[in-house]
Amino acid sequence: MSTTTSSPAPATRAADPLVWGRGPKTLEVFLEPTCPFSARAFAKFDDLLARAGEDRLTLKLRLLSQPWHLFSPVITRAILAASTTEGGKTAARAVMAAVFAQRDRFEPTDHCAGPLLDCSARALLALIEQHSGVALTEAFARPALQVDLKWQAKYARQNGIHVTPTFMIDGLVAPDMGSGEPVEAWLDRLGLA
Repeated sequence: MSTTTSSPAPATRAADPLVWGRGPKTLEVFLEPTCPFSARAFAKFDDLLARAGEDRLTLKLRLLSQPWHLFSPVITRAILAASTTEGGKTAARAVMAAVFAQRDRFEPTDHCAGPLLDCSARALLALIEQHSGVALTEAFARPALQVDLKWQAKYARQNGIHVTPTFMIDGLVAPDMGSGEPVEAWLDRLGLA
């Protein structure tokens, strides 16, 4: 019988929750990474947190992959993979910002045409790394990441979320809250004006 032992596999870092702030009021926003309306909401989050105060508001970003956005599952996985890297949620936010800022590089024309139809998942991942500056390949390939992906999908379904962006305030869907509203209107709805 051998007395040698094999080295343990490297520890897999858990996904860092995409949560900012620590206040008693909670705003959850369901985003799709190539949705232009999600991009419009995402662009307002820094201002929202600054004006509400991180001690009064907790902002939780949820990812909702949608089938008409052809590369949505790959990009969603890339965001979650980024959250498992050393940069955690900051790296995930950098990936989201890069994709939202250059949507046309990550979503085929009219969801069904153009040169992106020839893009492989591996090439798309390389493109995300190039634009975000976040190394994702190793984290993207972790089988355990599937647990985080499935959780995001289940959580959205359990809450009846079908489109993006969708807003939930303290666990209740706010169907009339939208990305086109100014931050002031969001603060009013949250009772933080």
